[in-house]
Amino acid sequence: MDSIREIITLIQTSFLYVLFQAVLLVIIGYILGRIFSGIVAKIVDNKMTTHGQFLLKRTVFYIILALFALSALKHAGFDLSILLGAAGLFTVALGFASQTSASNLISGLFLMVERPFSISDIIQVSDITGEVISIDLLSVKLRTYDNLFVRIPNESMIKTPVTTLTKFPIRRADIKVGIAYKEDIKRVREVLLGIAAKNVICLDEPAPLFILKGFGDSSVDIQFSVWAKRENFLELKNSMYQQIKKTFDEQGIEIPFPHLSLYSGSETKPMPIELNGIRDKNED
Repeated sequence: MDSIREIITLIQTSFLYVLFQAVLLVIIGYILGRIFSGIVAKIVDNKMTTHGQFLLKRTVFYIILALFALSALKHAGFDLSILLGAAGLFTVALGFASQTSASNLISGLFLMVERPFSISDIIQVSDITGEVISIDLLSVKLRTYDNLFVRIPNESMIKTPVTTLTKFPIRRADIKVGIAYKEDIKRVREVLLGIAAKNVICLDEPAPLFILKGFGDSSVDIQFSVWAKRENFLELKNSMYQQIKKTFDEQGIEIPFPHLSLYSGSETKPMPIELNGIRDKNED
């Protein structure tokens, strides 16, 4: 019996046993962190945005995991005061060596406070457009429409104009149309308004907007703006262009292509051009 007790005491004082207990503490901390972070996320489900829930869930998880990790180190015999001092020196050295990361970290905090967009929003950054799938302390991750993964540093997000395409429930589609100079603008306006009225996706309020953009080289340029729910934006734009082309063809309204006229000495008459036949050399 005494020998069994001696073996148990030897096992309990061995390094492997202490290491096993430390690893077990980290595993328990990981499991409890996942559980409690999930519970907190459910509690604030209807009180915070998706972005806020995501950040709160991660914060709770890492705090619990860090506490258990420190307990595991202390249980394994590490002097936490020495460890914290070394961590402070390492942090200072790391700060000088990675100023870009520090800038991204600070920019990430500004993004979290300002919240210009949330997870699942569609944003446009320079020439990149995609769905926000993650907002981290150092970067924002996007999934583009062609299913590409894009990582944008937070510093770039702060310095670059960011457009949130899904911020509001409706969007305006600007349809660019060019008509020939001979066409009646009033009639064209009535035709376009009729097309918008027949389109079930187009909203009645706000009302469509007819704007003359100016006189182009070959056409009178028009902007016809219509509104739709944001989820129907692309469908509305495609259907409007198709219906305008079809209706203009039926109504005999010309959509001119770019052309060039040459004038010589007269403001109204084009310069006549004569094409002389080219004789075959074999005829000479």
